[in-house]
Amino acid sequence: MAIQKIIGSLSITDCLIFFVLIFITYIFNFYHKYLTRPNPLPGPLPLPFIGNLHNIAYDLKLFYDNCRSNYGDICEIMFDGRRCIILSRPEYIEKFMSQTFFAKLPYFQGLDEIGIYGHAIAFNVDENSWKYNKHFFTQALLPPRVIDTFVKSTNKLFEELSGYWKSLGNQNSSNNNNDNWILEIDFSRWFHAFTNDFISMVATGERTYSIASYYNVQSSVKSEHPDALVEDGDKFVRAILKYVESLRFFMFIGSFMRHYVPIIKNVANSYLKNRDVLYEKFDHIIRKRRKEIEEMPMVTEMKVDILTSLIIANTEKDTANVKTLGDETVKPMVDEEIRCNLIEAIAAGTDTTANIICYINYCLCKHPNVKQKMISEIDSVFSKSPNKCYLESDDLSKLKYCKAIIKEAYRLFPVLSFVSRYIKEEYEVAGYKWAAGTLFHLNITGVHRHPDVWPNPEIFDPDRFYNSDKVDKSENKYSLIIFGGGSRLCPGRKLAMREVLLLMALVYRYYNVELVNVHEPLKIVSSTTNNLQNLKHADQNHSHYIIISNSIKHII
Repeated sequence: MAIQKIIGSLSITDCLIFFVLIFITYIFNFYHKYLTRPNPLPGPLPLPFIGNLHNIAYDLKLFYDNCRSNYGDICEIMFDGRRCIILSRPEYIEKFMSQTFFAKLPYFQGLDEIGIYGHAIAFNVDENSWKYNKHFFTQALLPPRVIDTFVKSTNKLFEELSGYWKSLGNQNSSNNNNDNWILEIDFSRWFHAFTNDFISMVATGERTYSIASYYNVQSSVKSEHPDALVEDGDKFVRAILKYVESLRFFMFIGSFMRHYVPIIKNVANSYLKNRDVLYEKFDHIIRKRRKEIEEMPMVTEMKVDILTSLIIANTEKDTANVKTLGDETVKPMVDEEIRCNLIEAIAAGTDTTANIICYINYCLCKHPNVKQKMISEIDSVFSKSPNKCYLESDDLSKLKYCKAIIKEAYRLFPVLSFVSRYIKEEYEVAGYKWAAGTLFHLNITGVHRHPDVWPNPEIFDPDRFYNSDKVDKSENKYSLIIFGGGSRLCPGRKLAMREVLLLMALVYRYYNVELVNVHEPLKIVSSTTNNLQNLKHADQNHSHYIIISNSIKHII
């Protein structure tokens, strides 16, 4: 009652002064804590309320590039109200990679709300739960039989893609010869569609029909797949893409703004509604597969995909039948964890693979001498089996120069700008002792272009890796970070590398690829991943034609 009387007696001017004093006190306290922080490091000045969000949100890749250039190999920013240490030297990064387990992130209420925090692998902060999920995930992806199966699937999917290109080429009125056609294509859209199809097959055993969907948009002649399947797959892919987009939103936008600021609240509710639809779709897929497996005779050979492997793991139908993980008894995985693992597999494997394929093609078109050397290697592998149209898993191990190209393209254009690590107890890094709760960003962009690590770091030179047997591999162990490192090394790395190698071999065996404008700068939009935009290519049937153009736009 007394408080109400005091508030009622205040004038508008008094209220304004009161809020100004609170605001000034907050700012004073904010910068007092900042200026008196332990182990002060150089870095961009944070702003009250938002920290360095204004720097990060503008262009993530450019920001991390500038951090190393402007502030050195160890600097700091403020991220979501939390101090974050940026490390840009391989020896600093090795400190984290060499340990058994580090959480990637502290607790994020937003990631918990969207339903991914604490589950699967990437956002799992509990060591035992993380080991549990990684054990099953690795068991599902690394066996040679699994990799061989999906190499065959890639060949088959590429055959369908080639059929669509040929159909579009023949529909083009400027092509008078059906055997030698020129086609302008949206390279990035096609290969995002391709990887959507492929990763969905790897994860669930079912296709999204994304390349058929994109072909139907481009063509007056529709694909042979039923429209209902294509449309359903397209909705599924859009829901996944929106879910991935929502992760960044729920990480960077605080709880108060998501729940109470009108426009932002509407966006958050839209993301949550999409989450519910996507979860129901995955739950339906899981229930359907469980029923199929339950009705199968014991001797039936199971499908080769992550979903099947996760459902049967440590059940009577699991041929591996691994009952323990360390000292603990391993139980079959519950549906909630299966769903999160599937979402993570699809989200992690689509944009990353499609973007690195585009970066590789950009680099090759800018360096025709490298491209010709690569084509010679591809042709030599095919020539050993003249009647072979496609390659098998064993053939891919012979493409050593192609593998060097992948590594060098990734060095110049990493798909991720950084990976994060979070310490739960005091830890020493770069000569400093850091308190529990400190967040670190391992600056992939900075390490990959560090002049102390790489001679001529801005130059595309695959020979760095082609002659890697001459390099002392004990030095700069983490100077190239493609699939993470240490205990968090990507369990799908072997499959991803084979997919990219195979696509390089197939594309350049049967097609010529050129840039429309070789002098046009590469445009990258950096968010969760570094996505390619406005790259222009042209593909044509492998013939005597000079390659012309096509407009490449990033699929969102």
